[in-house]
Amino acid sequence: MRTEIFGHRGSAGTHPENTMISFKEAARVGADGIELDVQMTKDGELVIIHDETVNRTTNGKGWVKDLTLVEIKKLDASYKFKSKYGFCEIPTLKEVFKWAKSNNILINVELKNGLVQYKMLEEKTIALIKEYKYEKRVILSSFNHYGMVKCRQLSPTIEIALLFMEGIYEPWDYANRLQANSIHPYHPVAKKEIVIEAQKKGIKVRPFTVNDEKHMKRLASYPCSAIITDYPERAIQLLR
Repeated sequence: MRTEIFGHRGSAGTHPENTMISFKEAARVGADGIELDVQMTKDGELVIIHDETVNRTTNGKGWVKDLTLVEIKKLDASYKFKSKYGFCEIPTLKEVFKWAKSNNILINVELKNGLVQYKMLEEKTIALIKEYKYEKRVILSSFNHYGMVKCRQLSPTIEIALLFMEGIYEPWDYANRLQANSIHPYHPVAKKEIVIEAQKKGIKVRPFTVNDEKHMKRLASYPCSAIITDYPERAIQLLR
């Protein structure tokens, strides 16, 4: 089995995370997929940003939930790469989906509904997936497994992935109980026996965030269904 390579927040090791320039770079180097994070603005728009606040990755301050889309769009999300790439907008999920019409890249949409309980986040995301007919191209994931159950109730066909940081006993059974198709564990807990048994039971395994070359090689040797990395070009050069 070939281990797929997903660019974490695009190509976050070399470009401003969760921006169009970062997603385009992951596609340019040949990544199989991208991973991105979805939050909701004050006026109910789906935007791509990891943190619940804009403080770390932009020149602004405040909670995403308290800012309108117009206010969000004024912020520079170039983060630590400002001197290299200049001004970068926070994109909407719709903008990413529109761009994805030009390629075949898979899209892992992580719903950030753990700390902030965004009303209608699951419904709006799934409605947009259906609008673009991306049911076979999108993987929905979250650390909030209640949200994943809700997604499964809303759609019987979109792939669902459970994110977790620590060991879960027999995660393939847990995934089956929640009607999830895959698990996305933090890479240190993606032990060989867990990966092999889960995939034997039909559950895909895509560990995150795999940036060290020895871990890339280890996980690809099992093999995992995919690895999620900040450095998709490095992973492709190593594993292809």
